[in-house]
Amino acid sequence: MALTGASTSVVDMSGDTTGLVIAKGTTAERDAISSPQAGMIRNNTETDRVEVYNGTAWRNLVEAGNAVPPLTIEYLVVAGGGGGGGWGGGGGAGGLLTSTLPSLGNTPQLTLTVGTAGAGLGRNPGYVAGGDGGDSIISGTGITTITAEGGGGGGYYNGYSGRSGGSGGGGGITASSTGSQISGGAGTTGQGNDGGFGGGKLPITGGVYDGGGGGGGAGAVGNNGQASGNYIGGNGGAGVICNILPAAGATTAGVGEVSGADVYYAGGGGGHTSGSSSQTVAYLSQGGIGGGGDGGNYYGNTSAQSGTNNTGGGGGAAYGENPYGLVGAGGSGVIILKYPDAYSTSGTGLTSAVDSTSVPGYKIESFTSGTGTITFS
Repeated sequence: MALTGASTSVVDMSGDTTGLVIAKGTTAERDAISSPQAGMIRNNTETDRVEVYNGTAWRNLVEAGNAVPPLTIEYLVVAGGGGGGGWGGGGGAGGLLTSTLPSLGNTPQLTLTVGTAGAGLGRNPGYVAGGDGGDSIISGTGITTITAEGGGGGGYYNGYSGRSGGSGGGGGITASSTGSQISGGAGTTGQGNDGGFGGGKLPITGGVYDGGGGGGGAGAVGNNGQASGNYIGGNGGAGVICNILPAAGATTAGVGEVSGADVYYAGGGGGHTSGSSSQTVAYLSQGGIGGGGDGGNYYGNTSAQSGTNNTGGGGGAAYGENPYGLVGAGGSGVIILKYPDAYSTSGTGLTSAVDSTSVPGYKIESFTSGTGTITFS
């Protein structure tokens, strides 16, 4: 190969008909370069991509192109769902937020926390509210911290209201003979909805109780417990479909979709069904679509279902002790990021999986647990 100097300071390699082999090495070897210069290029042997130093950070070159695409990041953030209450209301779904992050500039790092599930708590000790779900958080330099609030735990026996959160937990059941309703917890504006009302004790012989309220969901309020008939707990509020791009019904998947199929998140948990001693079947409330757990039935000796992990679904309520049924925990949260496939992420403390095929030109990375900082390169 001939290298011919020219007065314009251009190196002429036109005499070579094969190709140019540039410097190459691992990510660790790249980071060990003490004083990289703007315009420096190299081949990363770990990622199989050509990288360029822009003066402040290393960036990947676009395949078959000569420019690095802007780092645009769409996100879906769902907090952990609340647990069901003892002889009470269903857990509220985790708060849900979705939008696009502002530019990260020359510091492409994000710190993520995936919300944990709220505990399902029951008869011992003393009928308690379901545990609140954990917050899911995105923070970073130059952006306003994004916090999806954990779902509120379901209220419990003897008239305790549901707890507030991303979506509120359903109201509990009271020992009062007044038949008064017990309020559900409040949902956070823009993230979720209120829990349904739980019922009071009906003034009839034998002490028949109403059903507990359903937990609120990201798409709808929780349903009220029934005050007559089979005394069924209220159904959990519905979650929502989260398709950032493209729109629902398209042939390729967006954030929150899998291979074009709609996926719901953040459904509320079902309230506890008290029933009566004459009932021999397990009447059950339903959890809201989007991972909410079904409620249990006292006389049916039926346990509640837990919320589905990584959906932020609320847990179903139940009596809280065998043989009358155990209470359901909430479902853990999730953070999903969609970004150009010219980029990759690295970091510790988080569990994630990357889908690089559903949406051409993009990666969809789902973070399912942990806390940590990720770096885009």
